[in-house]
Amino acid sequence: MVYVTSLTTTDATRARMSRQRSKDTGVEVALRRVLHGMGLRYRVHRRPLKGIRREADVVFGPAKVAVYVDGCFWHGCPVHATWPKRNAEFWKTKIEGNRTRDADTDRRMAEAGWLVVRVWEHEDAATAAARVREAVIARRAAG
Repeated sequence: MVYVTSLTTTDATRARMSRQRSKDTGVEVALRRVLHGMGLRYRVHRRPLKGIRREADVVFGPAKVAVYVDGCFWHGCPVHATWPKRNAEFWKTKIEGNRTRDADTDRRMAEAGWLVVRVWEHEDAATAAARVREAVIARRAAG
């Protein structure tokens, strides 16, 4: 792991980054609202696997479906990711580390019998919810 002791940044950037939410983002709340409207019940912000400090945004426990809502910037969206020019190496390392962790989470979850559904923040909530619903129904039917 690379530790950076100081970053060259502006006050505006520092303020903007400090306001970034990690839970209950607008996208996440919109997705949950549509899922709830579809009659699905779930838990929020849970760690599906004991011993792994990775929290899913929406969890369907009995069906073993975990939903992660990924931000385009933070998780390196192939469509919308941007690479900052200031502190470029720091951000490249940070975002690539997030992507590596995401892949590791998906692998560990699959090994434990869970299905991971990843939703990008730019996705339409209704479309993403339909995908999640299909996954939950399929897992419930498979029993």
